[in-house]
Amino acid sequence: MTPTPAPRPIIAIVGPTATGKSALALALAERLGAEVVNADAMALYRGMDIGTAKVTLAERRGIPHHQLDVLEPWEEASVAAYQQAARADLAAIADRGHRAVLVGGSGLYVRAALDALDIPPTDAVVREALEAELAADGPAPLVARLTAQDPTAAATIDPRNLRRVVRALEVIALTGRPFSASLPTRSFVAPTTVLGLSADLADPRRSHRHPHCHHVGPRDDSGSRGPPSRLAGPGQDRAHRYRVCPSSRTTGRGAD
Repeated sequence: MTPTPAPRPIIAIVGPTATGKSALALALAERLGAEVVNADAMALYRGMDIGTAKVTLAERRGIPHHQLDVLEPWEEASVAAYQQAARADLAAIADRGHRAVLVGGSGLYVRAALDALDIPPTDAVVREALEAELAADGPAPLVARLTAQDPTAAATIDPRNLRRVVRALEVIALTGRPFSASLPTRSFVAPTTVLGLSADLADPRRSHRHPHCHHVGPRDDSGSRGPPSRLAGPGQDRAHRYRVCPSSRTTGRGAD
């Protein structure tokens, strides 16, 4: 029996605005026969084209794009809903035997698609009750309650960050579990290669420089990093004008 080949890593391209993420994604998708999955929260919205640098239909050059123009402007974007939809897209792309290129600057959305991230539920009534208690009694009772119910979370949350304190207590009330149990593990749910672009590299008008840029090799779901990767063949010149910076995980830290 022929063994089933291992899934090819997802390629994630992350970084701030104006680093050329979309151009690099298109170059890679053309070279690899891949499909592109958007992870920019604003690009989810129809009509939000100015200021988001959303690729036009012509610019997509026939390359399938997913999670673009899926919400009306009056609808609220949900990280939980995006996680479900994006992971379904990634799975369908793999089932078709294609590579997936995930691209975006919304760090929490990138993490929702790729990381072992359990997004806890929310409840407006519970949150409003906690906020009313905060307004009436001040932060000390809530901080003390969090310390008693989840000392691990209390040790990592700044007690002056009252939004996070309230969120942690909300999650505890809704799930019956410590808030710390729902924090991300920083491990991928599928093999992934992350390419982080620095802010000056695709735009010569930017003057600042990132001191530690290099090619990043593939990392599997255990977080180990493979050998440096290079691009070759069609699109090589275009892709190689980007340097890749190591700390792509700095975008969007902290899910709450």
